Amino acid sequence: MTNPANSSRSTTAKARWITLVAAGAALVSLTAGSLPASARQQDPASVPGRVQAAAGSGEQRYSLDEAELTRLMTPDGLANGTMVRVSGAGGPGGPGIRWTKATGPLSQDPAASFRIGSMTKLFTSTLVLQLVAEGRFTLDTPIREVLPDTIPARWEPITIGQLLSHTSGLGMHCGTLEDGLGLTPEKVVAAWTADGCPAPEHPVTRQQYNGGNYFILGLAIEKVTGRSYADELQRRITRPLGLRHTYLPRTGDASMPSPSLAAPTPKEPWAWAEGGMISNAPDMERFMKALLGGRLLPPAQQRQLFVMPTLAKTAKLPFSQGGLSYFKLDDGTEVWGKTGSMAQYSNGVFGTDSGRRIVTWSFLPTEEAKSTDIVLRVQGIVEAAL
Repeated sequence: MTNPANSSRSTTAKARWITLVAAGAALVSLTAGSLPASARQQDPASVPGRVQAAAGSGEQRYSLDEAELTRLMTPDGLANGTMVRVSGAGGPGGPGIRWTKATGPLSQDPAASFRIGSMTKLFTSTLVLQLVAEGRFTLDTPIREVLPDTIPARWEPITIGQLLSHTSGLGMHCGTLEDGLGLTPEKVVAAWTADGCPAPEHPVTRQQYNGGNYFILGLAIEKVTGRSYADELQRRITRPLGLRHTYLPRTGDASMPSPSLAAPTPKEPWAWAEGGMISNAPDMERFMKALLGGRLLPPAQQRQLFVMPTLAKTAKLPFSQGGLSYFKLDDGTEVWGKTGSMAQYSNGVFGTDSGRRIVTWSFLPTEEAKSTDIVLRVQGIVEAAL
C-alpha cells in the first residue's frame, strides 16, 4: 500500500478530509471539534488482496482491502480501539460482502452502541425532507414563516433549504452557553439570534457548515408537527426501520446502553437534533441503505439528496441540498454520508449510490493523537472499505 506521504495527491485529499472531519464534530458547547482519515493513491486493481466488485450493471466498481483495514484497526498510539462494518456489493457474480470487526479493549463488540455526534444531522435532514413531501413547508419557505417568534426580522431571507444545505450565511454564535440541565434548543438558537448578534451573511457567498442550522431545523420540525423531535424521529424513522439501538437520549441522561464503545462521557452530553443521538453500526448501515436506496423519501425529495447547491462548487467539502456530505475517492468512486464526533468518539458512515455499499466506523483516539493523523486514519478506513 502506498504511503500517503509519497503520493502527489495526498495533500489535496488530506485537506478535503480534514474539512469533512471537522464538519462532523458535534456542538456540545457550541464549539467545533475535529474528526479524521487516511490516504492511499494507488490503482485498486494493483493492490494485492484487494477484492473488486461491480455495482449492478454500471461501470463503478467497489473494492475491499481486508489487510489494510486490519492494519488500520490495530490499537496504537493513535486509537485505543476501532470498529468497522462494511456491507453491500460483492465480487462480480459473487455473493455480497459483509465484513465487520472490532479491536482494542474499548471496542470489543462490532455491534456496540456509540454516540454518533453530527451523524444525527442525517436523521434531521430526512425528517425535514419528509415534511416537505407532506406540504408542511417547502425548501423555499423562509424559516421566519415557520418560527416567527424565534427568528428575528433581519433573518427574513433565510429559507428551510438554505439551513438544510449549509448555505444560510449563518456565522458564529454570539452568546455564551454552558452544558447543563437547563440547556434547551431555544437557548441554543438564542445564542445566534439574540439582540446584538450579527445578522447572517446576505446575499450568501459560500457554503459554510454550521451546526446552528440544524438546531433551528429541529425547532421547525417540532413546530409544524406539534410533537417533540425525539417522537418524530421514532415515529418516522427508527420504528419503521426497526432501529432498536438508535435513539435520542432524554435531557440529562448521560448513560450508555450495554454493550457500548466505552469512551469517557461528558457530564451532560447534549447536541439534540444537531448531534445528540446514540446508535450502533448495524442500525446505521440499515438507515443509510434505506436513505440512499429511496425507502424513506418520495422520488422528488430523494433527488434533493444528491442535488448540489450552486455555492457547493467552491466548497472544500460540499454538502448536497439534502444535507449529505459528498466526496470522490481516489479511484473515482462517489460516496455520500456524514462524519460525527461526541465524547471522544470519531465516527462516520458513507455509502455509494443507491446504498449498494456502506461503511460505518467508530474509533477512540488516544489523548496523544494529532488531528491530522486522525484525519488520515479515517480516510484510510473509507478508501480501504469502498
